[in-house]
Amino acid sequence: MTEGAPSLTTTLRSPVSPRADRPSVTVLPARRSGVGTDSRWQQRYANRLRLTDSVIVCAAVALAQFVRFGDAPNHSGYPGPVMTLFSCLFAALWLSSIAVFHARSTRIIGAGIDEYRRIASASFWTFGIIAMVTLLAKIDLARGYLAVALPVGTMGLLASRNVWRKHVWHKRAQGQYQTNVLAVGDRPGVTHLAHELLRNPKDGYVVVGICIAGYGPCRGESLTVGSREIPILGDETSAPAALDECGADTMAVTRTEHFGVHGIRELMWQLETTDVDLVVAPGVVDVACARLTLRPIAGFPLLHVEKPQYEGSQRFLKRAFDFCFAMAALAVTAPLMAAATIAIKLTSAGPIFYRAERIGRDGEPFTMLKFRTMVDGADTQVEGLLPLNQGAGGVLFKIHQDPRVTPVGKILRRFSIDELPQFINVLKRDMSVVGPRPPLRREVETYDGEVKRRLLVKPGITGLWQVSGRSDLSWEDSVRLDLSYVDNWSMAGDLVIIARTLRAVLASDGAY
Repeated sequence: MTEGAPSLTTTLRSPVSPRADRPSVTVLPARRSGVGTDSRWQQRYANRLRLTDSVIVCAAVALAQFVRFGDAPNHSGYPGPVMTLFSCLFAALWLSSIAVFHARSTRIIGAGIDEYRRIASASFWTFGIIAMVTLLAKIDLARGYLAVALPVGTMGLLASRNVWRKHVWHKRAQGQYQTNVLAVGDRPGVTHLAHELLRNPKDGYVVVGICIAGYGPCRGESLTVGSREIPILGDETSAPAALDECGADTMAVTRTEHFGVHGIRELMWQLETTDVDLVVAPGVVDVACARLTLRPIAGFPLLHVEKPQYEGSQRFLKRAFDFCFAMAALAVTAPLMAAATIAIKLTSAGPIFYRAERIGRDGEPFTMLKFRTMVDGADTQVEGLLPLNQGAGGVLFKIHQDPRVTPVGKILRRFSIDELPQFINVLKRDMSVVGPRPPLRREVETYDGEVKRRLLVKPGITGLWQVSGRSDLSWEDSVRLDLSYVDNWSMAGDLVIIARTLRAVLASDGAY
């Protein structure tokens, strides 16, 4: 950030005197609270969450009391009214914890797993407080009461959040529940921001106007991003006036050096009197929130980015999880794998397993196992089928209606049964349960320095690529997801991917 860069100033009095060479802009009139569509729908959404949370918590507590004590609460050793009063206080404490953890904050609507994490944290803190109080006060409260309320209430709250998230996504797909954004910065920065927001409509942010640094006054031009034409409303000095012109309720600044230190501060002061939010893009992409920490140092808000967690003790934790999960998966799916073995042997000539070379961590090759879904010798037919390749960018070889796939193979692919033998690779420590897509040698030979980061961790049976479209992904998107996984790995993230994989497999998203 350079102080001499062009920046916004206002006619408001402030301790900082504006420099003479900075252009001044007119102060925006204060918007009335709740006028923007953003404020109205978010408030309604929060109220609905409050209502459903109250119903679920009260129902869980009432169910716990009924299951444990039936219609005679006196069996607890306390009079019925006392237990009912305790249940009411218990429900009130639980709902208060949800509010304290900001689980209904408008900042996390539809935003990753943070909604679920806050609900879980509020629930466990509530039960921790109850446990400590009953222990210190020597209250003989049946443990079965809490054992029913905790899982039932927490799962109910999480399920409720999932339903509401889908409702929000549905509304956003219809063009509702949107946050209108005015993007301010240099042309590459605002173009990239608009492109990413357009590619992720579930986030609910839509760029409705752009101000480009050094552009000058509005000339009626527009910037094409994908299929959208976004009006260019001038340069950074035109940003405050452009808010009303484009109807934006959020201003996103992508390059703060164009404003300068004082300009950003004065911009924040100016927007205080409006319903417009100010967000600043730090310039880092595909970094999980868990790795970001904002630290105010010497008056500067510095964004600290933690290093990836795939080394040391975290690698040991992942290895232990892989071993336990693979053993459990092989035990549970053993009958299904036996049926697949018989079906393959009876319907086509050739081996049961397809063995293929893949490249693992640090570029080490290994033999990956799958149930054979194609005719024997399918690899020798690749050259003749290259003109039919529908893979991303020609790097991946994919055909929607591959003539080499057997009838049984289509069923195995439909439900990803062909990939079950890869759990043997996990036990052999060649693969992980979750990780980047296992690449071919010819793919790795085309990798540049950036893409080689995929080889820092073991390839996975499933991963972000699996739950985000699988074969329908472009090569660029596949690489981006794999790199994002490598940089942002966490145990919680692996569990979420596994849960999403089950849903993707049942829906056959991108499977062919």
